[in-house]
Amino acid sequence: MTIRPASDRSLLLSFGDGISLDAHLAVARSTRCLTGVRGILNLHPAYSSLLVDFDPRLRSHAQVEALVRERLASHADQAPPEPRRIEIPVCYGGESGPDLSDVARHTGLTEQRVVELHASAEYLVYFVGFATCFPYLGGLPPELATPRLAAPRKHVPVGSVAIGGAQAGIYPLSSPGGWRLIGRTRLTLFDPSASPPPLLRMGDRVRFVPVPEAPL
Repeated sequence: MTIRPASDRSLLLSFGDGISLDAHLAVARSTRCLTGVRGILNLHPAYSSLLVDFDPRLRSHAQVEALVRERLASHADQAPPEPRRIEIPVCYGGESGPDLSDVARHTGLTEQRVVELHASAEYLVYFVGFATCFPYLGGLPPELATPRLAAPRKHVPVGSVAIGGAQAGIYPLSSPGGWRLIGRTRLTLFDPSASPPPLLRMGDRVRFVPVPEAPL
């Protein structure tokens, strides 16, 4: 782990520079250790780093770094919580997944095989970010890796299930986006009236379940 100032009121904790399960577990543990600590205003997890926003009126950079190291050391033997397992029903292809044929052409697979592979994997929610509660999922079968669109769409429908390079994700709200859309779910991923509002959280395990074409 490396710790360095990121602004006058934040520190960046880094656990390597790649996407890995070890880095994810370190980010998740750090997030749990620092959640609710007085003086810590916000935590922003990513694949292999955690941005810690703090109140400079209460603590200095050096004090927050010391606090981080102390909290991590005191929680070193704490086992992570049992992951939640969530199934996402997906209607693949057609109007729900306009880029499925492009993914098939790029990978040299049939559309049916793309769906089979996509639905056969178990995905890990590394973190949520980007737009409101967009889940970044690891575990995409490498055969399905497909570059993002050269020009992002101005409008991606809510619930769109997508591939971006070697990553998978789901658009929880309508927004612009450049990932390849291969399907769509009716499941609500962001509900402002729920507590907490996002359906998916860091550490969850996700499986996609194909369902028949239906009006969305």
